[in-house]
Amino acid sequence: MKPTKRPCILIIRDGWGANPHPEWNHANAVHLARTPVDDALMAQYPHAQIVTHGPDVGLPDGIMGNSEVGHQNIGAGRVVDQDIMHISRRIRDGSFYAIPALREVYDHAAAHGGSVHLIGLCSDAGVHSALEHLYALLESARWFEFDGDRVYLHAITDGRDSSPFSGVDFLQKIEFRMKQIGVGRIASVIGRYYAMDRDNRWDRVEKAYRMLTGGTGDRVPSAREACDRYYANPTGDSMNGDEFVTPSVIVATAAAPPVTIRDGDGVLFFNFRGDRPRELVKAFCYDEFPFRDGDKSRGFARDVRPRVHFATLSAYESGLPVSVIVPKPPKMANIFAQQVSALGLRQFRCAETEKYPHVTFFFNDYREQPFDGEERLLIPSPRDVATYDLKPEMSALQITDGVVDRIRTGIDDVMVVNFANGDMVGHTGNLQAAIKAVEIVDVGVGRILDAMRRAGGMAIVTADHGNCEQMIDPETNLPHTAHTTYDVELIVVDDRFKGRRLRRGGRLADIAPTLLHLMELDPPPEMTGQSLLQ
Repeated sequence: MKPTKRPCILIIRDGWGANPHPEWNHANAVHLARTPVDDALMAQYPHAQIVTHGPDVGLPDGIMGNSEVGHQNIGAGRVVDQDIMHISRRIRDGSFYAIPALREVYDHAAAHGGSVHLIGLCSDAGVHSALEHLYALLESARWFEFDGDRVYLHAITDGRDSSPFSGVDFLQKIEFRMKQIGVGRIASVIGRYYAMDRDNRWDRVEKAYRMLTGGTGDRVPSAREACDRYYANPTGDSMNGDEFVTPSVIVATAAAPPVTIRDGDGVLFFNFRGDRPRELVKAFCYDEFPFRDGDKSRGFARDVRPRVHFATLSAYESGLPVSVIVPKPPKMANIFAQQVSALGLRQFRCAETEKYPHVTFFFNDYREQPFDGEERLLIPSPRDVATYDLKPEMSALQITDGVVDRIRTGIDDVMVVNFANGDMVGHTGNLQAAIKAVEIVDVGVGRILDAMRRAGGMAIVTADHGNCEQMIDPETNLPHTAHTTYDVELIVVDDRFKGRRLRRGGRLADIAPTLLHLMELDPPPEMTGQSLLQ
């Protein structure tokens, strides 16, 4: 088929799900918000709900989707098995313990009289890490006959993809498993707000680094005390819960020295998802630090840089000077962006900082460089607030302006746009702020669609996963800050298909074939997703 010249736009309303439980409408920001644009779209255009979690996106059954997984599945046009699955399979078949890169972490520490330090997110959410993987690493010390008393866990608490005050339970579960295995103890506790930043907020990362290398932080007798003390004395009204636990080192007595990472140690970051550990890993592993990133200086002044053997459970970033335990599989062929580029078409991506890697790096199957004909616009996320409930509009207005201006140029065949608000504000657990976030996204979507119509274009409006449609936890009645496993709406905004029905039972992998169908293009054979247009 010959491609149409009508511009086709994919609008991803991040974290905007479809809550199937009307009894929870009082906690559903999507339901409570004024959304005249969405209301009109649902009334006038064909729509269907699609699945964004579990095996339908390459995750274990029951595990919520996330933005990295979602955008990769959307861009691939096929179900993509995720790193969590690759790693878990190797653990279960026993081949994990035969990986040379894993043994090298323990061998290095043994040869230098050092310790092994495990760093990672400690929750069962399955978004960034898995407790199964941590337990396998503890078991590996026994496989390699390494002294279990010299294995330390530096626990990062969640509270964002898990219940805000569930960290104590996870840490106690881990301590129980450590006793069963006979390996390891928790040496420090810190919230992901500090240890897992991804927006170049290096002042946060510096606090994590100084805790790990210098023992800087609150001195507490137990991991539970670290959480309980913070719950009782949070740093701000909008900063309570596990996500924000301040750096805490665990010492038996007031005079005891904290456990720190030193020369000769082995260090392993066990998150399987790479976007959030990168900054802390760079602080340990870059020879030049602070480092140059284009015309900007990134990082902070290190007081000490321990000479360690540093490994990551999966590949976090191309060129990062670390050992990788389970590398990623080869790049997929004929993903959506590659197919569009091969046809000589122009494509454009736009998002603010918080979701920019998702519409570029993850959408393109972990490729850093744009394809031929692909251009990008990065809109900075607000940096004048600690949490986005304090500014629920984020940068939606600037994204809208940038995309509308780009549509007017008439140079693009395909556009991919992400509005981060529903997800990022949803993670704060603030219902009123989430309502405002949904409303501002609705306005932005409306303006983009108006410009699209003037240009004779077409669009798909959808989401990568849910979040803000469930702002109170049904089990605890506390704020719900995590993603959901609810489906999301997909709306085809194209007058040619008014009155038509979309195929039911779809998933994120079906979006790329549907986009190609709208553009009157055939999908490549590698795309196993199916168009939703009947």
